[in-house]
Amino acid sequence: MKNKFLCTKLATTIGLLLTGTSVFADGTRFEDFTPLASPAGPTIDEALPITLGSPNFSQLSIADRQSQLADSKPNTGNWDMITANETGRQNERFLFTVFETGQAGVQRYHINTGETETVWISPVAGGHKSFDASFWTPWGTFITAEESWSTAADGSTSPYGRLFELKNPIDAPGITGPVTADSNDGADFVHQNVIPRVSHEGIQFDKAGNMYFIDELNGGSVYKYTPAAKLAHVKAGIADYFAAGTTYVLRVGDGTTPNATGQYAWVPFTDADGLGLPGALTITDTNGVTSVDARNTTELPAFKGTDYQRPEDLQIQTVKGREFLYMATTTTNEVYRLDLQTNTISVFANRNTTDLATGNAVGNALTSPDNLAIDHDGNIYIIEDQPGGVSDDIWFAKDLNKDGDLNDEGEGLARWASNGTLGSEFSGLYFDPQDKRRAWVNIQHPDTGNDRMIEITITDNDAE
Repeated sequence: MKNKFLCTKLATTIGLLLTGTSVFADGTRFEDFTPLASPAGPTIDEALPITLGSPNFSQLSIADRQSQLADSKPNTGNWDMITANETGRQNERFLFTVFETGQAGVQRYHINTGETETVWISPVAGGHKSFDASFWTPWGTFITAEESWSTAADGSTSPYGRLFELKNPIDAPGITGPVTADSNDGADFVHQNVIPRVSHEGIQFDKAGNMYFIDELNGGSVYKYTPAAKLAHVKAGIADYFAAGTTYVLRVGDGTTPNATGQYAWVPFTDADGLGLPGALTITDTNGVTSVDARNTTELPAFKGTDYQRPEDLQIQTVKGREFLYMATTTTNEVYRLDLQTNTISVFANRNTTDLATGNAVGNALTSPDNLAIDHDGNIYIIEDQPGGVSDDIWFAKDLNKDGDLNDEGEGLARWASNGTLGSEFSGLYFDPQDKRRAWVNIQHPDTGNDRMIEITITDNDAE
């Protein structure tokens, strides 16, 4: 597919700033591109769905749903977040993604052979719903969680909003259809009920072992789980990360001001065993499982968390040893940055941020930021939840001094890639932590139903 470039003098100048001063001897980086002037429009070939901001970037469809179904491998589609086995044996040999459907599942892709297998799937439709999260743990397992949970008016509660750990992600056998009650017998797949119920998406771990997560709704909050066990003991296999721990909610001020920035505190609403503190709410779901109700507990005055508007993905960034947590909020078209050392939260990007292709505010060109990603050099990427072939883009956040704002000269947002597959959206952009010249992204729920995983690589090996 032919790449589209902005040919104005302004874009050329910006392109030189982006490329001419930042190429090292080992070649072009993902931040070296010319900002795209506009969304791509519909693609001709779904196997080449992306318009990219550099001729040095190439794309390859490495897995697709129709091929899985043709091989009798159960696959319900809506491929969402991506991760690799980042630690442990066979390090970075596999990619994992999940099915965000009413019959959710987990898929494993072998990077070297191209073999794609479903390694866990809900035995029945509705049994497990809308897996979205897809993350590798510091101790070498895989976790996912449901982006669906609600309490009915009669007080009954759905079985969703759960976090699951696949303890043998490398060894779980591939499944062939038809799906039966025995299909998942080889997978050690556990509901970790110490994590309170929310509608999950973004999950991140800091270097101390705290796990951050969100509740995705208008008025959703940000949470932190601190295990009772030491992370070193968990990594050594002598303690269980999810056996017990305290969960907190983020509060700015008294928690009553939505979308607040400034100094924040972590307010506990469970004890060190993971049980609700006095006054916290619990639910018993339709499966008879009792859990702490994070969503409704953190609306109570004693535990009030600050509300944000559809918080979705999270991303940790480390700058000179300090850790920062980024959070996308879809409804308000914002990305926030949490300084985990000073306990402050600020707006990192929004519609007032400069569009580097025009020099003007990005405005409604930035709509529904959903996923976040970070490349090998610590740059943040913002992925929209928008219709493919119309306005679904990935934005590069150019923060030259990594100070957590995009207000300095030469900083702003630049359209890095655009999705041309009708009916779809980008999902799960994931940069290879070891190879700075490779990334992957899913093309989710296209009109054709043929979800794809696309590998993006830097192909120009010329050095300056």
